[in-house]
Amino acid sequence: MAALHTALQEIYDEVLQRNPGEAEFHQAVREVLDSLGPVVTKHPEYTNAAVIRRMCEPERQIIFRVPWVDDRGVTQINRGFRVEFNSALGPYKGGLRFHPSVYLGIVKFLGFEQIFKNSLTGLPIGGGKGGSDFDPKGRSDGEIMRFCQSFMTELYRHIGEHTDVPAGDIGVGGREIGYLFGQYKRITNRYESGVLTGKGLSWGGSLVRTEATGYGAVFFTDEILRVRGDSFDGKKVVVSGSGNVATYAVQKVHQLGGTVVAASDSSGFIVDETGIDLDALKEIKEVRRGRIADYLEFRPAARFVTGASIWEVPCDIALPCATQNELDGGDALELARNGCTIVAEGANMPCSPDAVKVFAEAGVTFAPGKAANAGGVATSGLEMQQNASRDSWTFEHTEQRLEEIMRGIHDRCLETAEEYGVPGSYSAGANIAGFTKVADAMLALGVI
Repeated sequence: MAALHTALQEIYDEVLQRNPGEAEFHQAVREVLDSLGPVVTKHPEYTNAAVIRRMCEPERQIIFRVPWVDDRGVTQINRGFRVEFNSALGPYKGGLRFHPSVYLGIVKFLGFEQIFKNSLTGLPIGGGKGGSDFDPKGRSDGEIMRFCQSFMTELYRHIGEHTDVPAGDIGVGGREIGYLFGQYKRITNRYESGVLTGKGLSWGGSLVRTEATGYGAVFFTDEILRVRGDSFDGKKVVVSGSGNVATYAVQKVHQLGGTVVAASDSSGFIVDETGIDLDALKEIKEVRRGRIADYLEFRPAARFVTGASIWEVPCDIALPCATQNELDGGDALELARNGCTIVAEGANMPCSPDAVKVFAEAGVTFAPGKAANAGGVATSGLEMQQNASRDSWTFEHTEQRLEEIMRGIHDRCLETAEEYGVPGSYSAGANIAGFTKVADAMLALGVI
């Protein structure tokens, strides 16, 4: 890892000292600071006004108890989080994650990334994130409802359409958003549609929101191909995961002429050289809530693999869409050896620092999540617009707006990388473009 600019090293040392044990947060901060050397050289006002130091410290960190009663009548206790990281551009915006791995460091990493991702969309939204160590897997609808109601009974006092607007993330889909919104409405006696995004279509949700993150990652990748004079036609693609992001990345790749040959979940991965059957994947994951191995019922000729890495499957393009640090340096070497030329992050920070370094050395184009997976929050922003105007847009219009935003993010990354002397680096371009917009707003608002 290259040495940081002296002023940035001091900030990073302070982050490590003030946030012990939060490895994911440290990694996210370091990844951004690595790009900011040319920025602080050109704009000393950012360090003079302690903008970067302030940006690394959340405006508010909320931790609370979530008691609820399971179907056996046993009282359970979980921990809830909401980190309201930066509101220089607008109300805090970011998802809620329900997963056993959730702790403060994970939420802070996600919230920090969200600042820059939201900035890149061009929409007036700040960055935040939240969640709980509650595991919805294997729980009944009644248990999930009671948990969500307890969670919102505390969270409601901290959110609002002009303050903080949560959405879904891992473990939080339409069902959970419905229970959360219902409890918010019940407690506040307000039908404040804009307080949560990812809502059902019949009660304030936006078309394309379900598909948005996966679609957006593919639109971004398509733009990378376009500037090379290329397209998805005939390209072999590997997509990790099988949740919303992965499912709709598969769909859009197929619509644009590529072939997704592998998908995964925590139990293993499937390889289908004829192309992943999207209907089968949706049936397994969205209807049955089953495991990826069930895919063989629909396509017996496919292979289910355990005890190996999905990144061993040869491909032209890799879209990691599962979770953080799922793709390490060894996986990156395997992808490069097998001829992969583009890696675009559909999840949040799925590639480890070692993997990113390998991609740079091997000449593999790497698109970071804060740019490539911004489609989800971009469409959440569009949902907020529709709620504010009491309007509802068509699928075609919303998808067109999403595509425009993603292509705009792509161009902004390339132009900014060029401006700061790192041409072609989507990572540096994304970090610098996302940072400078927030930093300028923070300077304008004074020391707050």
